[in-house]
Amino acid sequence: MKTTTLQTERKREVWIDWMRVAACFMVLLVHSTEPFYLGGDGSLILTKSDAFWSSFFDSFVRACVPLFIVASSYLQFPIHYSAGEFVRRRSVRILIPFLVWSLVYALVWGEPVENLRNLVFNFNYAAGHLWFVYMLIGVYMLMPLLSPWAEKVGKRELQVYLAIWVFTLFIPLIRDWVGDTLVFTYGPSGLPRQAIYPLWGETSWNGYGVFYYISGFIGYLFLGLYLRKFVGELSWGKTLAIAIPSYLAGFAVVFGGFLRRVYESAEGVFPVGGLVEKAVWWETTWCNDTIGVALMTLAWILIFRKITSSGKFYEKVLLPVSKASYGMYLINLIPVYLYYHLGLKLTGTQVCIAIFTLSLMLHP
Repeated sequence: MKTTTLQTERKREVWIDWMRVAACFMVLLVHSTEPFYLGGDGSLILTKSDAFWSSFFDSFVRACVPLFIVASSYLQFPIHYSAGEFVRRRSVRILIPFLVWSLVYALVWGEPVENLRNLVFNFNYAAGHLWFVYMLIGVYMLMPLLSPWAEKVGKRELQVYLAIWVFTLFIPLIRDWVGDTLVFTYGPSGLPRQAIYPLWGETSWNGYGVFYYISGFIGYLFLGLYLRKFVGELSWGKTLAIAIPSYLAGFAVVFGGFLRRVYESAEGVFPVGGLVEKAVWWETTWCNDTIGVALMTLAWILIFRKITSSGKFYEKVLLPVSKASYGMYLINLIPVYLYYHLGLKLTGTQVCIAIFTLSLMLHP
């Protein structure tokens, strides 16, 4: 039994565990910066300094969600067992904890009866981070369908699909550029969604344009597949030669885009705020399906792939945290809101460390 366990552990991709833990910390930092630009009637930034630093820290870690998708793709795609077995394993690992914590959030914040009714259609608005699980389930639903193709796909063919996906990463920015006004609609949970500016086959009666089916998070699924199948071990020199320019270019787009929109709204006068749709507009370049975030994601992955350390710190500390990362994601908003509503005057680093510790203690 001991030998079998050791053999199983040797098969682990050590760098994936390091990346998962880092991504989890990144999520905590993202949620810790939200009170600095979300408030009032929906959006509120008190000072120019808050605008700069909230943009800086949030932009720095904006690749957190795509890193989780690439990790899943790298380890599980294409799947090598039946679709039924895949669904069973993922249901136990993903769906059951998600349902439990959806009920917890529905009972903790807002009107429990209304929240429970809305769960039929969407997540509780106060637990906005649960959008991730809906997206993840959608990606998992596609994995069994795409796996036969993924087994046989060649390098050149996959590069073509990745190139199309990369083009779609500019579409949110193109919409922002060509759109004349911002129009918002609201779903049952109250989440705002910017009305799309019709592009390439989209109309008021059809939202499924030519690039719809190859856009979004499916591209990160392809990216993980490409890295595993066709990108061997790179030297540190080659890694840094790709990663540093990619990260700096991505950060410039993400950070600069948010700050430009905030300054445009403020017109030199702070505080600046408004309804929540203004914050949604500020976040245009922060979206996971934009080129800046994708470039930063690639940079992080290349760096983490160089990590091979699996000593005592890895076994005793990092590996347990990696295994608990999903549970930490599900519960992380509880300590975030607790600190925020208690009005504790801590630095961003102290807040993140405290949240990180509480999340470990409370994960399911």
